[in-house]
Amino acid sequence: MTNESLVLRVAGRPVGRYVTRPELAPRLSPRPYLHPVTTLAGTTVTELSPADHLHHLGVGVAVPDVEGHNFWGGRTYVRDRGPTELDNHGAQRHSAFQLSDPDGFVEELRWIAAGTELLRERRTVAATELTDSAWALDFTFSLTNTTSALLSIGSPATNGRPGAAYGGFFWRARKEDDPPAVFTADGEGEAAAHGARAGWVALAGTGWTLVFAGATDRTRRDPWFVRTTEYPGVGSSLAHEERLPVRAGETVVRRVVTVVADGRLDRGGAAALVRKAVSP
Repeated sequence: MTNESLVLRVAGRPVGRYVTRPELAPRLSPRPYLHPVTTLAGTTVTELSPADHLHHLGVGVAVPDVEGHNFWGGRTYVRDRGPTELDNHGAQRHSAFQLSDPDGFVEELRWIAAGTELLRERRTVAATELTDSAWALDFTFSLTNTTSALLSIGSPATNGRPGAAYGGFFWRARKEDDPPAVFTADGEGEAAAHGARAGWVALAGTGWTLVFAGATDRTRRDPWFVRTTEYPGVGSSLAHEERLPVRAGETVVRRVVTVVADGRLDRGGAAALVRKAVSP
């Protein structure tokens, strides 16, 4: 491990590189990220700064609107104006690792915009072997409002763009010639998965499958943000229909567990691995 990155391993095999201090332009909202993330057989299932969205950075936490500050990257959606280039980008700064092992870490981060810390994050990441062809990435983030005032988290959807409630955990997946299949326990296709509060949602590509499970307790299960035709990506929606208020000193906690599997799983196989990944 260096100050810049560490490698996650499962059963001795590298499955992900975590970059703590990336050198990125301000408009990309610099932040730590996981890339590349691979299956146990070595297939890469993330993308970093793809041509279609330069601000998509592997796996991490990204929020387009924290009290008007952009921690997502790229343009900001402004009501009645649309996507707009603004000088409002924040950055997530790595402070320290509280714990760092080959199979996971606990990290402290500061969310800073306009020279002021807005949020302090505790991020806990663990990699666990499930089978000889699948492993799980357990990702929890806790955001604490360190200001003396109320902050609120928004999204393009809450700012007037229907269907664009992205913001929170986000995984930019591998792009191939054909879009990946997407399905949930009781639905199939992007339209069925996007915006659903399903227990899990799966992306299945050529020789790989990702299954995202909303492991936060049921009272705080966020809707899913899902894209397959425009680009392959899955995330959670902290602010789906309304802004999420975070009072001074209050902490917002979310957990997503992602199954990373070789091969193309069916619905039954995906469900079985999710049960194994999130079981106590």
